Amino acid sequence: MDTAIGSIPAATDAAPPAPSSSAPKEATLGRHLARRLAEVGARDVFTVPGDFNLTLLDELEAETGSTGVRLVGCCNELNAAYAADGYARARGGGVGACAVTFTVGGLSAINAVAGAFSENLPVVCIVGGPNSNDYGSNRILHHTIGLPDFTQELRCFQTVTCYQAVVNNLEDAHEQIDTAISTAIRESKPVYISISCNLPSIPHPTFSRHPVPFFLSPRLSNQMNLEAAVEAAAAFLNKAVKPVLVGGPKMRVSKACKAFVELADACGYPVAVMPSAKGLVPEHHSRFIGTYWGAVSTPFCAEIVESADAYLFAGPIFNDYSSVGYSLLLKKEKAIIVQPERVVIGHGPAFGCVLMKDFLHALATRLKKNTAAYENYRRIYVPPGEPLSSEPGEPLRVNILFKHIQAMLSGNSAIIAETGDSWFNCQKLKLPEGCGYEFQMQYGSIGWSVGATLGYAQAAKDKRVIACIGDGSFQVTAQEVSTMLRWGQNTIIFLINNGGYTIEVEIHDGPYNVIKNWNYTGLVEAFHNGEGKCYTAKVRTEEELKEALKEALGPKKDCLCFIEVIVHKDDTSKELLEWGSRVSAANSRPPNPQ
Repeated sequence: MDTAIGSIPAATDAAPPAPSSSAPKEATLGRHLARRLAEVGARDVFTVPGDFNLTLLDELEAETGSTGVRLVGCCNELNAAYAADGYARARGGGVGACAVTFTVGGLSAINAVAGAFSENLPVVCIVGGPNSNDYGSNRILHHTIGLPDFTQELRCFQTVTCYQAVVNNLEDAHEQIDTAISTAIRESKPVYISISCNLPSIPHPTFSRHPVPFFLSPRLSNQMNLEAAVEAAAAFLNKAVKPVLVGGPKMRVSKACKAFVELADACGYPVAVMPSAKGLVPEHHSRFIGTYWGAVSTPFCAEIVESADAYLFAGPIFNDYSSVGYSLLLKKEKAIIVQPERVVIGHGPAFGCVLMKDFLHALATRLKKNTAAYENYRRIYVPPGEPLSSEPGEPLRVNILFKHIQAMLSGNSAIIAETGDSWFNCQKLKLPEGCGYEFQMQYGSIGWSVGATLGYAQAAKDKRVIACIGDGSFQVTAQEVSTMLRWGQNTIIFLINNGGYTIEVEIHDGPYNVIKNWNYTGLVEAFHNGEGKCYTAKVRTEEELKEALKEALGPKKDCLCFIEVIVHKDDTSKELLEWGSRVSAANSRPPNPQ
């Protein structure tokens, strides 16, 4: 029968025919997906409903108990994906998941997915897609750009995910879903799964009630290359007079943090971290000397690293931010660079198919004890002083704020640092054993921390999350505080109100860096609306800050605590001033001559 233009599709379009083989009613595509997510630890799925994913959400929610997931409804798709990012971080680089609708949802989430890709986080982005019968029909659907082409969203995700699955039939749905999730785990990168909206509730024999558990073949080092790399590295370091170790952010994806500490214990070298690796190395280690960040390093750290005659960097990322505008005083011929699967010594040789964890573990047995560089550090080190005390009624200074934040930290805390001046102030915090620490340095998307805080707190029930967020960044993603309230989280948010985009001011100032001031505590009270537990305070002096912290850590310890800290617009860290000027200079380089 012919169908008129613009007519209602035939009834056969509603769903594909049920498979001939009998399958239990719980053996549906959606419930299989829920079981797989639960199996890999993504027990919370951050969602925004839309007409293409509603049946999928029904099926995800229907799977309960030990094999089920919870749906955490978010205010928008960008924040849902940021929350999946934070959830993955809290689980040590485990899986986080979000579920959104076709194109308008997916393309909203894609910015956060790109950030997860840059940070090597296995985020599963699930999209409710078009009806399976619409593929190849030449129909134009809503939530598209008005062309009979459903691949726009897919093509956008291809560059920011390591695997893309478009599930529009039941026969290979099981394989596609399993392949996508296992690839995310193996590559530690995001994946994209699009599921046709008419498929999630249909039973199929391939979706057995108890699917075979995932088993991923472990990656192995090439033993000959491993032995050669260790021999060459040991010879290189054992002849050095004052070698040092520096940990980088890719230690997490390599699962090499423990091996790095074992190496540090064995060799006696001083231990530093790159800024984006803060939190990956225990700062209570006896030879920890702080953050190596070029001109804005922890005091006395850069002097030791840059004066060394050999340095081993484990998992570094040298970009314009981490190198302070490419101004690090390092020499390649002195460096051993250990990447997740490759070791390069000086200008060469290089050894491939060598896993970082295996290399560091083996190297620990081959190095001679050498504490010379650490002894030099002890000779020059001067303990940091305390900030000047505040006078009664004196406007609150940022250094006073962070003195009090430092006193709050314990092994049951986790710090989330938003892009901006909080990067630099939080780097100065001394993390107690067990204290978590996260920030997004490679991608640097302002607003990331609000959604990430939601996700981190949802995963890390044993920690109280402390988020340091600037007013400009908060305005990008503020509404997710309402989701924190809805889920009973007891996060402490310090909203640092200095009237604009401070980090941008230091890179390149202009009137566009000044933002409209909000009544931030009033906004959070509006989110609260009498539902859930909430405490807000607006502080302008140290006395007011002390009173707010007394409440947040005492009678309001089970509440979400939102403390707006009003500081002067010029109260920025000296590290940001230095970093901003150098990054600005790097950005302002004239074109190379043709």
